[in-house]
Amino acid sequence: MKNNGPKHVLSAQELYIRQHKIHHHRIFGMRFLLLLLFLGIWELCADTGMIDSFFFSSPSRVLSCLLSMLADYSIFPHIGITLLETLVSFFLVIFISILAATILWYSKSLSEIMEPYLVILNSLPKSALAPLFIVWLGTGTGTIIVAGISVALFGCIISLYTGFQQVEEEKITLIYTLGGTKKDAFFKVVLPASIPTILSAMKVNIGLALVGVIIGEFLAARRGLGYLIIYGSQVFQLHLVITSIIILCVIAMGLYQMIQYLEHWYKKRM
Repeated sequence: MKNNGPKHVLSAQELYIRQHKIHHHRIFGMRFLLLLLFLGIWELCADTGMIDSFFFSSPSRVLSCLLSMLADYSIFPHIGITLLETLVSFFLVIFISILAATILWYSKSLSEIMEPYLVILNSLPKSALAPLFIVWLGTGTGTIIVAGISVALFGCIISLYTGFQQVEEEKITLIYTLGGTKKDAFFKVVLPASIPTILSAMKVNIGLALVGVIIGEFLAARRGLGYLIIYGSQVFQLHLVITSIIILCVIAMGLYQMIQYLEHWYKKRM
């Protein structure tokens, strides 16, 4: 009787990994099919006159617009300026928020005084502040960056300060028991324990910074994707508007994935 050797039996871990990959591929496939279905229905409705392609455009018109702007390189300066403004706004938001949350953690009295003001400032409609920024700062990149910061800053401060407060008191007490100072408690316990909170805040606020930049570009820009959206709507080039919105979606997804990759890298090192 021929012996082919022992058969490999999948362990529970290998079986779980295989099932997880199959599930991930299935979800990706369903998302892609849903996107294709949406684009197909949109194109069909535009071609058959069920919707007016002048107002709603169509995937073929959007693709043609994108290819023409890529061919003459006219889209790249707009993408570059929006991306630069977003990244500057985002990093300033994170830096200022960590600094402000740290100060609030150090001073309980100051945090109690500032808490209602932070809540009020966070609840303000930021689009209403943009005209004030134009009056105070004029038009230009600086105004747009400030607009991007204003959308994300106060919520980020509240989120980080709440995360700092939720660190286990027993660990902080242990630092004090061993003769450590408040500075030691913050840098050796609070800040390391709050890195997941900081990364989560970064994932949220990269999108908010982009929203704020676009609001600023609506009102105070001559370049950028926000300017293209306003210009396209004014001259009824809806394919230009939709093309710009799609590019914004791609930028937002790419920035989010970068921070998510950073979060996965941090979790693997822990």
